[in-house]
Amino acid sequence: MIFSDFRLENNLPIYIQIKNYICSLIEKGLIPNGSKLPSSRELSEILGVSRNSVIAAYEELKSEGLLYSIKGKGSFVNADRITPSNGLSIDWNRLENGFSKNANSLDIVKTEIPWSSDLISFKSISPDGELFDMSEFKKSFLSRISIEGHKLVNYGYAQGYKPLIEYLTDYMKKKGSFSKSKSILVTNGFTEAFDLILSTFSEPGDTILCENPTHNTSIKIMKSHGLNIIGFDIENGPDFEDIEKKISENSSNIKFAYITPSYNNPTGNVMTPESRLKFYSIMRKYSIPVIEDGFNEELLYSSSHIFPISSFDTSGNGVIYIGSFSKILFPGMRIGWIYADINAIDKLISVKRCRNIHTSSLDQGILFDYLNSGRFEKYIKKIKRAYGEKFNFARECADKYIKNKYILGDGGLHLFVRLDNIDSRKLLEKCYEKKVIFMPGDLFYIDENGRNTLRLGLSRLSIEDIEKGIKIIGETVDEMYDEMHL
Repeated sequence: MIFSDFRLENNLPIYIQIKNYICSLIEKGLIPNGSKLPSSRELSEILGVSRNSVIAAYEELKSEGLLYSIKGKGSFVNADRITPSNGLSIDWNRLENGFSKNANSLDIVKTEIPWSSDLISFKSISPDGELFDMSEFKKSFLSRISIEGHKLVNYGYAQGYKPLIEYLTDYMKKKGSFSKSKSILVTNGFTEAFDLILSTFSEPGDTILCENPTHNTSIKIMKSHGLNIIGFDIENGPDFEDIEKKISENSSNIKFAYITPSYNNPTGNVMTPESRLKFYSIMRKYSIPVIEDGFNEELLYSSSHIFPISSFDTSGNGVIYIGSFSKILFPGMRIGWIYADINAIDKLISVKRCRNIHTSSLDQGILFDYLNSGRFEKYIKKIKRAYGEKFNFARECADKYIKNKYILGDGGLHLFVRLDNIDSRKLLEKCYEKKVIFMPGDLFYIDENGRNTLRLGLSRLSIEDIEKGIKIIGETVDEMYDEMHL
């Protein structure tokens, strides 16, 4: 107890001794600024003195500005006027390791233009929260709590919530990817899933083959693990000659191939079934395991479902599939999953257990209830209509207003524009002055090929702002062309 060493002396009034004692504790920092002191009744019992003595001591401390009272709440320490003694001083810059330096240098939240409410922002590809089924979400919350009770808020299992695992296993069957030799690990979204895989199966200096351009978060994670990244062109579909050439030049060093066959971020391209099979066949030929990112597969507008690359691997164990609903459904819940060989999942579970024990059982339970209720299928139909309308309208606006080399995107939540001899960073600076921002394309490249590209995220913008913003971008491009030809 903090007051356990208080001893009464005979030479001073009791209330003064209490006041001096508390004052010394505050000055030493043993009672921090803003801390609540025991009530006068409680402290009198702790110290074995009369309550009046404690009240008088508190009044003295208040008169000296060391305490203040809040009616109905108690007395609190006010140590602002006390000059603290020299504290422990650490140079955190000196202690920072290479992982942190890498993470900080690649942290676009810190380095790119931040969002503000007065901007038309094409930066985000997060889902439109106004489309969420919040009333159904509340029903799922109450339903799962009534069924599971305290179990959902106690410790869970590293592999995940069993009903959700069973649902996702059936979900992978519907994708044509089921294999008795594979299992599921529930993760905190795609980011943790990808990080866990690389933490478990790669070493610094290993090489990874991936699309160029690709997801900025993926680049950040790969670089933070000290991996060498070899890219292959995908803007006109996967360049298979280039892929084979890169493999033959680096075959002994390539640890994984990473690919997003549906709605590559940033291009929005969707690989054809034939291209998926050809890619898988090449990886099988060279015995290169594949990490498949199932990004936004559910949002295919223009045709029926295309089976993932993992569907070709039902008799093998070389494809690790990462799934997530984060870009279409409740991203704040951070639920994703890894579908892979049972032996690989077993190792990943141990690594996850070292990191964060398990993904929130409460979130997993609520998500399972929502998915299992049949509401998800209705929600998907609704958002496909909403996002499809935005995508098609944005495509028309981009073709109409922006002079470009070409525009890519087969649907999803964004468009990709390659300009002709215009630096997208300089374009962004000029558009920012007009209250419009977007994602400069160089963030998604592992080389310098993206300097004249940009990604336009559409999901959170109104139809009116989409047209207004794209028109401003197009007008600014025209201005830059005019300046170039003066």
